Amino acid sequence: MIEYLWKAAFVFYSQTSTHAEAWESKRLQLILEGKSSSVAPGMHRSATLPKLSLQKRKPVDTYVRYLLNNAKYLKYDDYLKAGFPIATGVIEGACRHQIKDRMDITGAR
Repeated sequence: MIEYLWKAAFVFYSQTSTHAEAWESKRLQLILEGKSSSVAPGMHRSATLPKLSLQKRKPVDTYVRYLLNNAKYLKYDDYLKAGFPIATGVIEGACRHQIKDRMDITGAR
């Protein structure tokens, strides 16, 4: 999720800009606070008001669509309060190792 937010930040700022970091951090904080539904419209407006081309604003549109389509699952504030892990990398890594362990034996398909 964060890598797509960075791609959206680079629509507005250069990759070496400290403004890009501040922009990304502010939106990430809001998302982690459970406010993804309010982040999406703001990002959309930021991309449409300066009349960016569809190609240039594509990373923003992709991320906005992700936030809106998955809003019911992005309750990170509740998940963090409950002590749940929110990083998919941990989960994906565990699944990958579990599958490898099961499939890496003779006769497994």
